[in-house]
Amino acid sequence: MGTVTSISGARGYLLDTHTFLWAAQMPALLGSCAQGVIEDMSHKLYLSPISAYEIVNKYRLGKLEAFRLVVDNYTEIMRKLGAIELPVTLAHAYQAGQMEWEHRDPFDRMLVSQAALEDLVLITQDTVLVAHPWVETIW
Repeated sequence: MGTVTSISGARGYLLDTHTFLWAAQMPALLGSCAQGVIEDMSHKLYLSPISAYEIVNKYRLGKLEAFRLVVDNYTEIMRKLGAIELPVTLAHAYQAGQMEWEHRDPFDRMLVSQAALEDLVLITQDTVLVAHPWVETIW
């Protein structure tokens, strides 16, 4: 599907992990469309527990040291953004695992699967995700 310019008919939006990090600590890095959707509390924003796992795991490994604030205040930041937890289901996991897609990142595979199965627009700047035919994205 690629990147869309209109968001008027969207049912909800799934935040990519970097989108959540930037919305929490560096909102100036967000694309104008992404920023507009995130700031407009009338939109339904979803956040996957996969993003929590990715952030905390990478922080533990020393890869996200600049985001200690997010690690320490994850739930509070999520609440302030108005994001709702999107639970990981068996269907999400199964589809993520069987997807014929050369991209090996398990976090990205799960987010694409969740967005596709739940008919959510993925808010991401990641060109690999933007190019995936199963998801609609904005930035």
